Parts: sequence; structure tokens; C-alpha cells
Amino acid sequence: MPDVVKDLGLTPDQKWNSIILAVSGTVFARLLIGKLCDKYGPRLCYTWLLMLGAIPVILCGLVQTPTQFLVCRLFIGFIGASFVITQVHTSLMFAPNIVGTANATSAGWGNLGGGANRLGMPLIAAAVVGFGVADADAWRYAMVIAGIVCFIMGIVYYFFTQDTPEGNFKALRASGDMVNTKKDQVGFLTVIKDYRTWILFVVYAACFGIELTVYGTMDDYLQNTFQLERVTAGNIVLSFALMNIFARTLGGFFGDKFGKLKGLRGRVLFLSFILTIQGLMLITFSTTTSIIVGVFFLILFSLSVQMAEGATFSVVPFINKKAIGSVSGIVGAGGNVGAFLAAMLLKSQSAVAEKAAITANQGLGEDVISVAQSAASASAVSNGYFIIGFVVVATAIAALTIKFSDEDEGLANTGLGKTNEDLIPIKVKAN
Repeated sequence: MPDVVKDLGLTPDQKWNSIILAVSGTVFARLLIGKLCDKYGPRLCYTWLLMLGAIPVILCGLVQTPTQFLVCRLFIGFIGASFVITQVHTSLMFAPNIVGTANATSAGWGNLGGGANRLGMPLIAAAVVGFGVADADAWRYAMVIAGIVCFIMGIVYYFFTQDTPEGNFKALRASGDMVNTKKDQVGFLTVIKDYRTWILFVVYAACFGIELTVYGTMDDYLQNTFQLERVTAGNIVLSFALMNIFARTLGGFFGDKFGKLKGLRGRVLFLSFILTIQGLMLITFSTTTSIIVGVFFLILFSLSVQMAEGATFSVVPFINKKAIGSVSGIVGAGGNVGAFLAAMLLKSQSAVAEKAAITANQGLGEDVISVAQSAASASAVSNGYFIIGFVVVATAIAALTIKFSDEDEGLANTGLGKTNEDLIPIKVKAN
């Protein structure tokens, strides 16, 4: 981003707007893609999303004006809907007793990709510089290469996957094995009228949304609060992102285990518990003044927030098994809405505090103003984390209102073998 700002001459407002536009694009795309998955299947949706999504990624490396960059950022955000397709696909492919672990593991590797990207993109930029490309243009080549990889993965997904264990949606409908009548289709309105969908929307906003915001602001916070070097702070944040390789899986795993012990209610109880831990860890971290203590509680926060994300999608597949895509899309969008709201809270608090610090120290020299501005920002963000922590705890309590009927419990206990007739409206032929 520093290279982009320098090359295109972005103002601070344009930089923030690019981040907000990317989040906004993801929210819209996630809401839409879930319904498309229910209709056309995850295989085709993923293929088209990756291939079409590669276009703005490549074009981003060719932009010449801030406006062009902002437009590309908006459409690049659409690729974030890939998370929803992944959750739909794993929900269809895996049996109910292990679906939480499957969903959490695939999603964890998605988050891991974001962490690896922090290493990968600068390395690509450095590599092209080694081939004689000017430093100022290196970020453009990195974007183009990333776009090409995205496009290729769309082709790979088309040829190496299928929608369900029984086959693709199109083939199943053609053979009559998959019902495609109005009577058997679940409307989007049915999904949005279910209060449980919106509770999970808020829950995912409180875990994934908060993780995005905390990690997005943590670099500066660690530098301003504990006077760490930029590289050191960046590596600490990167290490927490890399925890997704196992932490999110743990959330889905324990969701499945509690589901085995206490049924669907057990999954909800674990989700509420781990969300509470997440909120308490963030509250505690926001009050620490020691880097050692702070990193300790940051590790616990990272572990619990990623486990909460996994636990959320150990519940999602059981809300409405005939509309997994729609439910996943709405809940997934909640994560980005949460990130947007939390970022706006921290940005507004920090901006007010920094302006006050600049005014109070006017005329005392650039160094004094810079130190005062950093301290004010750290204090404001700390207060923001504290408030967000209590919101997360309140959300954990709200999660307990999610209820399931005896019929839901019965469906959850069926289909533990290789078939998924309860997950999609398939007519299983008699043997």
C-alpha cells in the first residue's frame, strides 16, 4: 500500500475509501453468491468467480489514476465471496457429524492465505525488481501475477471438483436424482425470516469481523503503545494470521464434539462459550501496558477468535439444509459488516484524538507533535478494543437464543454415512 499511495498519489481519505470499498464489494457478493450456489452448485460458481475476479486484479496493476484504483478495489472485493462457496461445498461434501471440522479447516486455510499474502506479494515484487523492473512499478507486476494465478485456479476448480459426492447439480437434475420443482425449493425470503440466520450474522460479525479489524490496526497499535519497530510489529501480526492453520479447525472440531455430546444445542453452547473467551481476552489485552503480557493475551485472543469462527460454521449447515448457500452467504456477509463497523469506530475515535493532540501541541515542534499524536492514537484504539470486547461478550449471550426443533435434531443425526440426501433435495434411488 505505501508503494501504491506513492505511485498514484492517494490521499489518506482515498486510501481509507479503497479499504471500505473492498469490504463493501465483499458484503454484496457474499449475499448474492449464496443463492447462486443453491441454484447452480458451488463448482460453477467458484469457477466463474475466480476467472471473472481475476480481471480487476490484473487491471489493478495497470491503473493510472486514484479513481481507477478505487473501482478495481471494489470489484476485487467480490472475490471475498469465495469463502461462502467454500463453506457451501464442504457442507455438501461432508457428513453432519464432521461438517464443522471440514468447514473450519477449509476456511482456516483461506484465512491463512491472507497471512501468506503479506509475505508473498512483497516477495513477488522483490523478484521482479531482480529482473530489472523499476521499484516504483514492482507492485503492478505483483498484482498481474496474482491475477493470473487466480484465473488458473478457476480452471483447476472446474476440472478437478464436483458439487456433491453423487455428482454435479446439472447431471443430477438431468438424471432425475435431484428434485428441481418450485415446491421443493427454499426461497431466499424463508431464510431471511429465520431469526437464527441473523443471530449468526451478528455472531460472525463479532468474530471474523473483529479479527479483520484488530489485525488491520494492530501494526500501528503495537508500534504506538509498546514502541516496537515496524518490522517486529508486522511479524507479530503475521504470526497470528498464520495460526489459522490450526486454530479455526479447533473451533469446528470442538463444535462437532459438543454436537455429539449435546446435539445441536451443544454446538450453540460451545459457540457462546468461545465467543465469551474472545471478548474477555480482547478487553484484557486493551488494558495491558507490558509487551510480554500483551502478546500473551493477544495469543489467547487470536486462538479464541479463530475458534469462534470455526464454531460458527459448525452451526450454519443445520439452520436450513435445503438452503445452505443462502444461509452461508448472509452469515458470511456479517463478518465483513462487522469489520466495517469496527473499523469506522476505531477510525473515528483515533481521528478525534489525533486532531486534539495536534492542536494541543501546536508550535512545540514536529517531533513533539508526532509523539503526542502516536500516544493519542494508541489510547483511542485501546478504548475502542475495550468497547468492542464488551460487544463481543454481549453477542455471546445473544447466541444462546438460537434454538432447534426436534425435527432439526433428527435431521442432524441422519446421513452420517457417505450420502447427503438431507443436505440437498436429492431423491436417492432404491438399491
